[in-house]
Amino acid sequence: MDRLLRMQLFIRVVERGSFLAAAADLGMARSTATQAIKALEADVGTRLLERTTRHVAVTLDGKAFYERCLAILADVDEAEAIFRDAKPQGILRIDAHPVMTQTFLLPHLRAFLNRYPLMEIHFGQSDRFVDLLREGVDCVIRAGEVADSSLIMRKLGTIREMTCASPDYIERHGMPNTPDELEGHRAVGFISSRTGQIMPLELMDGGEVRYVSLPAQVTANNSDTVLDLARRGFGLFQAPRYNVQRFVDDGRLVEVLADYPPPPTPLSIFYPQNRQLSPRVRVFIDWAAKIFSEADI
Repeated sequence: MDRLLRMQLFIRVVERGSFLAAAADLGMARSTATQAIKALEADVGTRLLERTTRHVAVTLDGKAFYERCLAILADVDEAEAIFRDAKPQGILRIDAHPVMTQTFLLPHLRAFLNRYPLMEIHFGQSDRFVDLLREGVDCVIRAGEVADSSLIMRKLGTIREMTCASPDYIERHGMPNTPDELEGHRAVGFISSRTGQIMPLELMDGGEVRYVSLPAQVTANNSDTVLDLARRGFGLFQAPRYNVQRFVDDGRLVEVLADYPPPPTPLSIFYPQNRQLSPRVRVFIDWAAKIFSEADI
């Protein structure tokens, strides 16, 4: 194994905190990865990693070497790109909400892969904000504000949202016409993965955002579950219009407080700032930006 590949492996072990995960990312056996790191430590003359049966931690020397490896590999990538037409290739790991992926990305994916046939795509799908470095993810698409100085953000657009409830719920509790008429109503509580708290309803009222916290008999930390609970009549909820408009159109949901819509939610793509933006990540970000700029969100 050449020195550059050992550096790539070392970076992956540090970021993943696991020899097994790093080896899997690079398509090699764990034993091969272990021996390669030992050889790398012998080359540099110092211990780079502390190993236990359950955890791998980087040493102080290892942290300094990690930063140098990032810079060296970034320079190599840049130099190679100057002298050849760098073809995006390899596995791209992204994370985005399932409905967003299915609605906006998958319909155009075949054309993308036809253009970049050497690339492979892995979709991770969750509501929580993943740790990109620790989990080996190249970029994530998320709605809302994300305060993380270790990430670079590129805005993709804004998402229109709406407040809804089931016809059965409205029949039992009545239709509120203003935020002041929400007293006595219930919400399906969505638990934020960032705060661990139930998110209040957000309503635009006279040009200002009004936050309304309603009692919630049932809560969930998954937006698809919240949608299903709302359709079953457990309370009011807010969701992206693209996700629920079809249920409103066929009568399974009713829009509530249409004159007091939720404020638009920013949609962005995030990637680590301490890693050279590889050709495969760059072309995906440009492609996704074009998709969402032309989409009705």
